[in-house]
Amino acid sequence: MSIRHFEQPLGRRDALLRGGGGFGAVALAGLLAKDSRAATPEPRVAPLNPLASRAGHFEATARSVIFLFMDGGPSHIDTFDPKPAVNEYAGKPLPPSIKRAHTPMGVSENPLLASPRTWTRHGECGLPVSEWYQHVGELADDLCVIRSCWANGLNHVGSVCQMNTGSILAGRPSLGAWVTYGLGSVNENLPGFVVLLDNDREPPGGSRVWGTGFMPATYQGTRFRNGKAPILHLAPPEDVRGAEQRQELAFLQSLNRRHAEVRPGDTELEARIASYELAFRMQAEAPEAVDLNQETEATRAMYGLDNPATQAFGRNCLLARRMVERGVRFVQLYSGSGSQWDAHSAIEKNHSGLCKSTDLPIAGLLRDLKQRGLLDSTLVVWGGEFGRTPMSEKGDGRDHNPYGFTVWFAGGGVAGGKVLGSTDDFGLHAVENRVHVRDLHATMLELMGLDHEQLVYVHQGRPERATVNEGRVLSEVFA
Repeated sequence: MSIRHFEQPLGRRDALLRGGGGFGAVALAGLLAKDSRAATPEPRVAPLNPLASRAGHFEATARSVIFLFMDGGPSHIDTFDPKPAVNEYAGKPLPPSIKRAHTPMGVSENPLLASPRTWTRHGECGLPVSEWYQHVGELADDLCVIRSCWANGLNHVGSVCQMNTGSILAGRPSLGAWVTYGLGSVNENLPGFVVLLDNDREPPGGSRVWGTGFMPATYQGTRFRNGKAPILHLAPPEDVRGAEQRQELAFLQSLNRRHAEVRPGDTELEARIASYELAFRMQAEAPEAVDLNQETEATRAMYGLDNPATQAFGRNCLLARRMVERGVRFVQLYSGSGSQWDAHSAIEKNHSGLCKSTDLPIAGLLRDLKQRGLLDSTLVVWGGEFGRTPMSEKGDGRDHNPYGFTVWFAGGGVAGGKVLGSTDDFGLHAVENRVHVRDLHATMLELMGLDHEQLVYVHQGRPERATVNEGRVLSEVFA
């Protein structure tokens, strides 16, 4: 500290006292300099492709996943989990022996609603499936039906979020993003994670349910649109072709890279840069990949493309097969997007229509994968965010039921013709071999060759996992 001309020089003790206060500043300056050097990015000569194909933790039985999501919550006791006691007690409340459950609409003491289904035992395994899924039932020997699933959410937003991300709270990566982060993409000319909706309404929670949360945005799902052009703006303008387009893209990328040099860690920017490159490559391959006119009439009919009732979901099922055929890791199909399976009233009308729109296409997908030799390497998953109550709501509907519901697996190294777990006599609670959503996710990752405990992304100093540090692998489902 300098001495002004009118001040007396300091004594020895004062000099030490004042000078000692500066040693902390010296240390601080050293730390700041170190942080500054650490924040300076290394020269980017040839950045690694975050979507490059990578090996898993061990040998996988499934190369791809097709997740058939029935948005709104399908009634398990009307599809894959028959409960004769529901009809025996129809019009009466649950017996005292059954534990009551809290539901959004408070129907715990409402009379039971009959399930007027016709159940048929299918395949060598004798799996009972209702007439609402008769075509899928014909493939019973390929299904592993998990009847004891349970979840934490009561409403759609939290429950759809959990079935996609493992948590009812928003902000975590989706399962498809974890798979893409862990394994990359087999085909660098197509997205590694594709999302298909059967109408223009997004599911509860919107696009974040196929997002990346705290992970880089590069791994998020790419939504293909309905109609003849699933991917917008694939074709370049007539006056911009070949080398000229490549030069324009290279110039744009150089500007983006320069921008990114001083903004390390900006995942949105990195994702945008990667998306430009992917979009350029997709112009060559994607038009062929989404061209369903290349399929035979017999194949199109197998998926129900010749029937207005099954056309929308059938088209997406066929697109899903074409995606996994070309190496896409994770494809998610939403049926009734916008919670259309949410049958608080008129469940007979609601579910009969939605089951009809999905039954034939799903059976067609399984058959097509099987005949092409793809089912062994493709894990197909069916389910919603929860099931529905045996108690009635509004006289002819059913409320949300996260306490016990059904999900089934097929292909991808899964043992077919099998039933795992059970609910109580009325289908309200999972009681035997209870399977949480995070158990489902851990098992799906295991089949893809990923150990859910080793698949880690460090966020703010904390090791984050897809199963939120929980979950168990259901070894019982393995072939």
